[in-house]
Amino acid sequence: MPMTIREKAAAAVHAQKAVLPSGLTVLCRTMPGYSTVHAMYATAFGSTTRDFLLDGRPVHLPAGTAHFLEHKMFESEQGDALELFARTGASANAYTSWDSTCYLFSATSRFDENLDILLQMVAHPWFTTGTIAKEQGIIGQEIKMYEDSPDWRLTTASFRCLYRSDPIREDIAGTVESIAQLTPELLYTCTDAFYQPGNMVLSVAGNISLERVLAACRRAGLDRPGHHPAVTLTPFREQGPVPQHSMHFTMPVTRPCFSLAYREPPLAFGDVRRAMILDVVTELVCGGLTDLYRRLYDGGLVNPEFSSDYASTRTACTVFFTGESSQPEQVADMLRAEIARLRREGVDPRLFTLVKNEMYGDLLAMLENVESAANHMQAAFLKGATVEEEIAALAALTPADVDGALQTMLLPEWEAFVRIDPSGQELTPE
Repeated sequence: MPMTIREKAAAAVHAQKAVLPSGLTVLCRTMPGYSTVHAMYATAFGSTTRDFLLDGRPVHLPAGTAHFLEHKMFESEQGDALELFARTGASANAYTSWDSTCYLFSATSRFDENLDILLQMVAHPWFTTGTIAKEQGIIGQEIKMYEDSPDWRLTTASFRCLYRSDPIREDIAGTVESIAQLTPELLYTCTDAFYQPGNMVLSVAGNISLERVLAACRRAGLDRPGHHPAVTLTPFREQGPVPQHSMHFTMPVTRPCFSLAYREPPLAFGDVRRAMILDVVTELVCGGLTDLYRRLYDGGLVNPEFSSDYASTRTACTVFFTGESSQPEQVADMLRAEIARLRREGVDPRLFTLVKNEMYGDLLAMLENVESAANHMQAAFLKGATVEEEIAALAALTPADVDGALQTMLLPEWEAFVRIDPSGQELTPE
């Protein structure tokens, strides 16, 4: 029997999976003919994880803890892991998001050695009062850099408008004051709780086999059961109305910037269908295939940087429409009008099909890139899904699904509008 389109697409992105006795999940997409290997070692611990119980003991973390820990994990008594990667010719990095922290490298040779460095680095944290004090100064400078980024300021300002108490309100890097509270004991508490194999995923793509990846895991002792402390995340759900529907401020920008954002119910773990609906809806409102985007662009109201997206954590979900415009309020009004029209009239089935096909193409093309493949696999896993499940959920969506979702999405009462004007301009009164 011939394969269906859905089966062909799922086969094209298939990855091997192994769950080790330690609890670590390993994902490997072998891509013959490629010269590069990209590996990502990620933990489900990000900036919004602030309160939890560890073996029954309550723990509260200052803002910026996960990001600070990301910086410190490269250090050991033997030296800096970045120097070890540099000696092998690998390019290494790390990042912290709202709900995860990821350590990674790309290399064209010495893959086994680089995997050993990555796994050993994360498995053996080393913190002292002196090294923490040094890093506090470095990250303090990074925090000031974030404050100079218009895109980041739009994002954080939108969160502060939409949420009264959710930890997503706080900057991922925290503040100079919050990271000053960190101690070796508190950082070790975090690694004990969240840097355990059962809370992590190793995602590898490129010119490498699952067998070689598993061999590296055995060398790191990840093939053996280990101690797993009891970790219970403190339940939280934002309650009450949006605290603030608008915010205006100035920065050294050349053109006004804006964000129209909507608070949505949090995504349930593994809810791939709703995640796909969020992606499709934002494209149907103002994606590059829509009439609204053409009117905005042709009218000079937005530039190619105009975009839509959503951010999701365990306790929050936010949809964003952001960009630069000389008339940000007019753009926001046009977005609101289009959302209302779609809610009233329903989506155009032809446009819906075009958007779905474009998303299919983008997803499959992305998975042919070594770095993107490894990244997408780990990101999907930490959300409780697989790439195959995402493709299946996208294939199953219908215009009726989106029409139904729009009745309860992007509602005015859950909206916030943020505008940044160039420094020296007088603000419009609230």
